[in-house]
Amino acid sequence: MTTETNAAPALASAHPPAERQGHFHRSIGSFSAIAINMTQMCGIGPFITIPIMVATMGGPQAIIGWIIGALLAIADGLVWSELGAAMPGAGGSYLYLRQAFQYRSGKLMPFLFAWTAMISIPLIMSTGVIGMAQYLGYFFPNMSWLETHLIGLGATVLLVVALYRRIESVRYLVTGLWIVMLVTVVLTIAACYSHFNAALAFTYPPGAWTLDGRFFAGLGAGLLVAVYDYLGYNTTALMGSELKNPGKTMPRSIIVSVVAMMAIYLIMNIGVLGAVPWQTVAKSSSVVSLAVTTAWGPVAASIITALIVVTAFASCFAGLLGGSRVPFNAARDGAFFAVFGRLHPKLGIPHVALIVMGVITAIGSFLDLGTLISVLIAVGILLQGIAQIVALSVLRRRQPGLHRPYKQWLYPVPSIIAVLGWIFVYVSAGILPIVLSLVWIAVGCVCFVIWAKINKAWPFAPVVIDEAHLTTVEAHERSFV
Repeated sequence: MTTETNAAPALASAHPPAERQGHFHRSIGSFSAIAINMTQMCGIGPFITIPIMVATMGGPQAIIGWIIGALLAIADGLVWSELGAAMPGAGGSYLYLRQAFQYRSGKLMPFLFAWTAMISIPLIMSTGVIGMAQYLGYFFPNMSWLETHLIGLGATVLLVVALYRRIESVRYLVTGLWIVMLVTVVLTIAACYSHFNAALAFTYPPGAWTLDGRFFAGLGAGLLVAVYDYLGYNTTALMGSELKNPGKTMPRSIIVSVVAMMAIYLIMNIGVLGAVPWQTVAKSSSVVSLAVTTAWGPVAASIITALIVVTAFASCFAGLLGGSRVPFNAARDGAFFAVFGRLHPKLGIPHVALIVMGVITAIGSFLDLGTLISVLIAVGILLQGIAQIVALSVLRRRQPGLHRPYKQWLYPVPSIIAVLGWIFVYVSAGILPIVLSLVWIAVGCVCFVIWAKINKAWPFAPVVIDEAHLTTVEAHERSFV
């Protein structure tokens, strides 16, 4: 028998995924899966990031950021597609990292993923809260810094209270908020193009396309924004147990949703730039309200602004709803602090995870929006983007018998493109986000050692190998290699 870290690994039960997760129903087809991804992707992001993207790129050429960001998302999406189709279970990256890195580091990687999710998911929600407060500034233009952030704090409290109820009632609230979001996007695009000025949208400043250091610095910062806007293209990977024919549905839902959202972002971006000069766009905190005011007047702008505020709340609501389940599932799986695995005795919700993530969201709402996006993307790149690409290669070597109904096109080219893209974006995040991401991971490693000592897990006990997604025969055969 092979050994890892000088200890013989114990083979966990190797039931096929269908047996372990028989309570899920594979009822989601390609159309529904695409809709789920797009719904998660199109939250408050485009309403608050257009000014950042334009300011960063220095003009209407900001559209290149969304195009290259889409290419990076597609390359990374092909990694998700192979892993998700081969291991179509709930959990996404948590599941893939657990399977790939268990051989030499036990539960370290899934622990760190849950640890990272504890800050990255709430920080994403913080951006929505900030966006909500920014657009409320359209109605109250003289709000102070403190007043703006107190509104953000109040909105966070309202989010947690709204989620502190049975999931049955939450389902209907999510549906209603989703409809509001779609109406908001359609009205915004219609308003911008009703008074579209091509000269504004397609007149570039001198040197806009000069490929020098300034251009690539702006592109790196712009990609941070683009990656933030495309977050959610992997949502169906978190629901792998509920997809029909994951080998086809998974890659189709990811690629189509990225391309579709790229089109929507480009249409919105060009529309706003065709309604308002880019210099004004770059300085605006509620740019859509400004564009609609120019096109349809203040009354229409007030209505759409109110819808944007509701949309911001909807995106935070849905994100915190799903995000609170990540540490809960990890704790229930024995790979994170047990306290996060508790359910409310009456409501049946992971209330500990929900409250902790709510507190982090509230703290993040006091940060600068651009800095916040840089930090959360930097934290996510190391333990999801890059680590997951490595996981794909590790599993191809470690588990060659794993059934892969979909294999990455032109492997390993998309993986290489994704790695290079993530490294470029990570370096472009700046010194502070890089340092904070490394510090957070270092603290997570220390917490893992403490957790492992208490729970008698690796490195204080033999590695436990769980090859649940291999057949029972293959799993036992590999235990004696």
